[in-house]
Order: sequence, then C-alpha cells, then structure tokens
Amino acid sequence: MHPIPSKAKRIVVKLGTGILTTESGSIDTDYISAVCQQISELRKSGTQSIVVSSGAVGLGMGIFGLTKRPDDSVKLQACAAIGQSLLIQTWQQAFSAFGITVAQILLTHDDLSIRSRYIHVKAIIEHLLHQGIVPIINENDTVSTEEVKFGDNDLLSAMLASQTESEYLLILSTAPGLIDQTGTGKIVPVISEITPQIKAMAGGTTSAIAVGGMITKIEAATLATKANCGVFIAHGKEPQIILKLLQGNGPGTFFVPEGMPMEAKKHWMTYFQRPNGSLHVDQGAVTALTDNGKSLLASGLVKIEGTFSSGDVIDLISPEEKTFARGQVQFSSEEINRISGKKTDEIKQLFPEKTRWEIIHRNSLVIL
Repeated sequence: MHPIPSKAKRIVVKLGTGILTTESGSIDTDYISAVCQQISELRKSGTQSIVVSSGAVGLGMGIFGLTKRPDDSVKLQACAAIGQSLLIQTWQQAFSAFGITVAQILLTHDDLSIRSRYIHVKAIIEHLLHQGIVPIINENDTVSTEEVKFGDNDLLSAMLASQTESEYLLILSTAPGLIDQTGTGKIVPVISEITPQIKAMAGGTTSAIAVGGMITKIEAATLATKANCGVFIAHGKEPQIILKLLQGNGPGTFFVPEGMPMEAKKHWMTYFQRPNGSLHVDQGAVTALTDNGKSLLASGLVKIEGTFSSGDVIDLISPEEKTFARGQVQFSSEEINRISGKKTDEIKQLFPEKTRWEIIHRNSLVIL
C-alpha cells in the first residue's frame, strides 16, 4: 500500500505498446475502454488526465503483417503513419461512451527543448484540459529522426508530467513494478531515493514491438520526481489499476517526489535541453559557481567544445572532466574564443552593444 491521497488535481497516464495491442498487432479495445472508464471516474472527482499512448507502430506492424519492429527507419515511420490514425480513432470511440472528447498531440523532442515551442505546447495542453478534453499524446514517429527523438514514451511522459505540473505519473506496461533482483525477487513497493543500487535492478525490454524497458522507466522517474511529481510503475492489465494506485492500494512501485520543484526555467534547462556544446573551466570558476553562487566569467575559461550561439544551453566541465553545471550562454562560441581569459573591462570594449558581460549569468545557471 502506498501513502497516496485519494484525490489528485492532474495526472499523466503512460500506456505501453505491450498492454495496448495483442501479440498479432491488433488493438485491445476492451482494455482501452477500461482505461477510459477509470479516467471518466477520476474526472467526476475533479482530476484532469493526460494520456501518453504508445501503440501506433505496433498497429501499423499489424497492418503490414510484421511480427518484429522494423530496423529500417522508413518502414518504421510508415508503420507509425498508418497506426497513429487507427490509434486516435480507437481512443475517441472509447471515450465517446463516457461523453468525453479527445485531442491528438504528436511531439518531437524539439517541441519541448526549444523554449518557444515548450511554452506553446504547455499553453495548448492547459487550454484543452480546462475545456474538459483529454489530450492523447504520442511521439511523432512519422517524422522524428534520431536528432529529434525522445527515444521512448517513458521519457516523453516524464517531461510532460514535469511541464504540466502534474502530481502523479502512472507508467503502465507489462512490468509489474521494480523487482529486487539482487535480494528478495519481490516488487519494491516504495522508493524514496533513486540510488545506483536501484538503477542496478533495472533491465531492458525483450519485446519485439516495444522500446525502452525498466531502465527508461527509472530514468523517467528520476526526471519526474525532481519536478515534485510522484511516479508509479505498475502492470497495466491489473483491474482498475489507475484508481487503485491513486487510492494507495494498487500493486506496483511508487517513487516519492524529491520535494519542491526547481524554478521553471532552470528545470527546463536541466532536463529538456540537449546541450549544444561545453565549456571547460578552472577550479576557481568551479568554486565560484558551486560554493559562492557567482556567475561564470571569461577569466575562468580553459577550453571550448562545440559550436553554439548566444542563448544556447551548454554544459560546464570541471578540471576533473566532470559535467557539474549547465547554463544559457550570453555569447556565441565564436565570441567566447575572442574573450576567453579576458577581464570584464576588456570585454566591454570588444562588445559595447551588450548589456551583460558574464559568459553565463547565475540566474541562467543550474548546478547538477
């Protein structure tokens, strides 16, 4: 039993391919109807729900008669293109029985990593929820490339839970929870801290139609709990599992949120952005940033890696070659090459048009 309040204002429910489709690739309409019934019950008590639904590729595979997830990107995206339309039709038909309208949202990583898109996506989801509409969200596999992919819907669901300030994320798949493979062999009911030992219990997926596995679920839980979102991992086919988990008596693993969420911009910078480069700094800069809350100045720079523009997010590397911080730079990589090691007065003369002369201001810096 988990110590969970009976009512939540907003949740994200992530459903894996393995519980949405049969082995032959056909969609499990009875299961989807059961999910809709539970979400309808939650709506009556004032809980808003966001659904992250896998299954498009699996459905497309069924149409093509495939039994193994294609390795070829074009074939994979063709499966997604066909399967996605079938998937959203199924969700709408099932929710219609409860008088609920759904909205389809397909995302790539850029939609959450580029700040302007991130804000716009959040506004759209907020509007839909306040209109009583259930967003059905999936990765846009039809157009996604390696550069803009989330990798799996576990990560996507965690990012959305963080973005929408949801109280709980329910990751439902064929995994019954995190199993203690180093000890009892039983499900670990509550995890208050994600340690290396916890990560060591995870393993990848063996499904022919799915991606991810327990490793990606632990990574998703790490992200979400840092945003003050509690995370459940449970078997989706357990009867009434969504309601049971939120009532505190469902089987599975619960990850306790770390505490208060990070300031919104810094959280986005830490978890949603893919850094465009890195700056190696000396020990004096490390101390100034981590212990004294200072901004990063040009005098502390040692080496620049990558090509980036002003406003991009980059990593900071210590003399021990460890990434210890991430921040939004106020100079491009080309400009930093010109000012590296210089004092502020010298930089002002080179760039009189700028209003700030720190490489990264402390308000745009996150210590990892």
